[in-house]
Amino acid sequence: MVSFIKNIIPSLITNLKEVSAHPTSVVTLIGVLILVLAFIKIRKVKLNTKMITQIGIALALSAVLQLFRLYHFPQGGSVTLGSMVPILIIAFVYGPEVGFLAGFLHGMLTLILDPYILHPVQLLFDYPLPSMALGLAGYFRNKKVLGSIVAVFVKFIFHFISGVAFFGSFAPKGMSAIVYSLTVNGSFMFVEGGLCVVIIAILPIKMLSTMLKKNGALT
Repeated sequence: MVSFIKNIIPSLITNLKEVSAHPTSVVTLIGVLILVLAFIKIRKVKLNTKMITQIGIALALSAVLQLFRLYHFPQGGSVTLGSMVPILIIAFVYGPEVGFLAGFLHGMLTLILDPYILHPVQLLFDYPLPSMALGLAGYFRNKKVLGSIVAVFVKFIFHFISGVAFFGSFAPKGMSAIVYSLTVNGSFMFVEGGLCVVIIAILPIKMLSTMLKKNGALT
């Protein structure tokens, strides 16, 4: 047993060094793992006609709000009139699993409406994964502001990772990829996320939740 451990540890360290020498491989591994875990959660969701309809309406509202851009960055990413709010509402009403599903669909819809693709893994970190992060708000159903902040922050983390790994070459001369990604993604997510948090804080989420579950409509 001791001999086996002595042999396996150097091999493991060597493999970890090889993986760490290729950041894209690390990012890919993390992204795929998160996506798989999220889909395991989503598989537990039992959708009914009312929920499907409400998710569809939420996606439509989000798409419309995305058209009202306050600012659009050249390499993708926009400040909109609260396009994340409908997905956050779905997460608050039905919980994180349904929120992950709605977020995934929202991410794919954003990919169709505003695509900017440099790499398949970048696509993963800029579209489905950050939008799925909005489902995390469902874990804070009684703390809507905190839930919104957590969801928006994790969404920012995905965009930040993408910025460092894939958009570093766009950084001005003398600026590191980390600072560039933090500046670009931080600025638009701060404004966009802040606007969504304010809207969520104003909306009567508990009343909306009761109405949605009872009447089956978002309006």
